[in-house]
Amino acid sequence: MNGGDGGGGGVAAAPADPPPPLDWKFSQVFGERTAGEEVQEVDIISAIEFDKSGDHLATGDRGGRVVLFERTDTKENGGSRKDLEKIDYATSRHPEFRYKTEFQSHEPEFDYLKSLEIEEKINKIRWCQTANGALFLLSTNDKTIKFWKVQEKKVKKVASMNMDPSKAVGKSNIGSSSVSSSTSSHLANGGYKDTSSTNLINDFKFPPGGIPSLRLPVVTYNETSLVTKCRRVYAHAHDYHINSISNNRSGDGETFISADDLRINLWNLEISNQSFNIVDVKPANMEDLTEVITCAEFHPTHCSTLAYSSSKGSIRLIDLRQSALCDKHSKLFEEHEAPGSKSFFTEIIASTSDLKFGRDGRYILSRDYMTLKLWDINMDSGPVSTFQVHDHLRPKLCDLYENDSIFDKFECCLSGDGQRVATGSYSNLFRVFGCAPGSNESTTLEASKNPMRRQVQTPSRPSTLSSLTRAVRRGGGESSGVDANGNSFDFTTKLLHLAWHPSENSIACAAANSLYMYYA
Repeated sequence: MNGGDGGGGGVAAAPADPPPPLDWKFSQVFGERTAGEEVQEVDIISAIEFDKSGDHLATGDRGGRVVLFERTDTKENGGSRKDLEKIDYATSRHPEFRYKTEFQSHEPEFDYLKSLEIEEKINKIRWCQTANGALFLLSTNDKTIKFWKVQEKKVKKVASMNMDPSKAVGKSNIGSSSVSSSTSSHLANGGYKDTSSTNLINDFKFPPGGIPSLRLPVVTYNETSLVTKCRRVYAHAHDYHINSISNNRSGDGETFISADDLRINLWNLEISNQSFNIVDVKPANMEDLTEVITCAEFHPTHCSTLAYSSSKGSIRLIDLRQSALCDKHSKLFEEHEAPGSKSFFTEIIASTSDLKFGRDGRYILSRDYMTLKLWDINMDSGPVSTFQVHDHLRPKLCDLYENDSIFDKFECCLSGDGQRVATGSYSNLFRVFGCAPGSNESTTLEASKNPMRRQVQTPSRPSTLSSLTRAVRRGGGESSGVDANGNSFDFTTKLLHLAWHPSENSIACAAANSLYMYYA
């Protein structure tokens, strides 16, 4: 994948060998369930996001809560960055996180005008730029976006009193002497003679030998407290459910977009009562509606560029410099179906559920129900790689439609170096594919303490459509719903949400209410 990046070099390097497959290991789990424990609906994780540094991780759940985790393995070593770089750490060192804080981001609401219940479930979380040691993040449910500030504040505590009460003398006189009732204090022309200080000196009696027990007040900062504050609320701008938010990381960091089924709005973080509609696909007659917006994302390095995907599987790149209302796209990425392959389920499974830019913005990763697709923004004729994820479920599409599983929205993510991509599946499985030129890496892991327990044999070419299909189908019959090792798929346990650490090979993924972390 990175072979065509150029990177500003003048001489093209010889194509390097693809990196070897990663050996994934279990790192941590938060909220692990005991055997037979029933999962509460409100505890199911619905969003995961690393911050830009990778030192903080945020999760949102269906109960409207946001939970923050912070990295601990870098803090415990201490020392300056220069000193840390000199230390030769063991190769087994990997990111470790601990619980930091949590807060209630959204509450259930009721729209009386539309007689509509608005659930508190967190749909997306996005980290914003840090400032003065404080963390900032955006969270959204179906209708309302909120801007949060999380900051550590030192708790002030008075360690000692001003004076030992048992040895204090003249305490009562001090209080009474501060107010003077003298009528002669007023001077001509409205002047005023202050006698309070004179009375204070006269009334206060020092004991013989002074006051040895006099102690000045001492304020100490023994502990810190995390304070969470909602800075802004961005409401009443979407008629349909918000499916994505994305902040402008390459610009001034002051703007972000929010997208629903038919519109994309542009916001300024400091202005909550006004937004600009930049994309509107709503037809004059709703009967003419053929596709909806499913996801939108800002370009990581070009502040005027963003991409959005549709329910037909297409991705549109738009440039805010071209027009205030971006009805016309600058580029369109779509893959045309082979003639005669269309069926009742074609459009449903083609719908793009997630969209991510690579770190340098050259590549776009998209996920539909069956596949992962990697697109080069300089080549709009088709994806440069296609990774089959659910092709073994094609014979069971009728069953998946009946139980609504065909509408599940799986997320995807890229590694920080752009060498690998990952996405979730059923039975709490997730897949990692190598996307470097010549790579045949294809790993299936389970969200458990033994991630390699259900490892699928690695096919020869994961980026082609047929080889991985054959590898998976070898495991069972055409409609048996089993993987390559003969394990039956459980459509009730699905791994929808996952995130890749921005600079290290570490993945966080959600299995119901449990957060699992793995490293390689």
